[in-house]
Amino acid sequence: MTRLSIFLLLAVLASALVLVHSQYETRRMFMALESARKEAKRLEIDHDRLQVERRAQATPLRVEQIARQQLQMRPASPAITQYVSAKEAAGSVKDVRP
Repeated sequence: MTRLSIFLLLAVLASALVLVHSQYETRRMFMALESARKEAKRLEIDHDRLQVERRAQATPLRVEQIARQQLQMRPASPAITQYVSAKEAAGSVKDVRP
């Protein structure tokens, strides 16, 4: 009878240890899941913010302003437009065959 009692006591202790370990793992995995959810939410907010910034940077007014200031571009007008005829374009192309 004592052997059976010792065996049952060991079985109860082993199952208690397994239960404690599984609860610990469950909590650890839940915390990892929560941190992953927080990171996903942060990334989603960053993505939305970057989309708004991209839309703001790509407005026609902003593009025109950068073209004028940084690239020193100006609107096309008949005064600065140069027209090239087909004969002039053909005459300026060199034949570069080996």
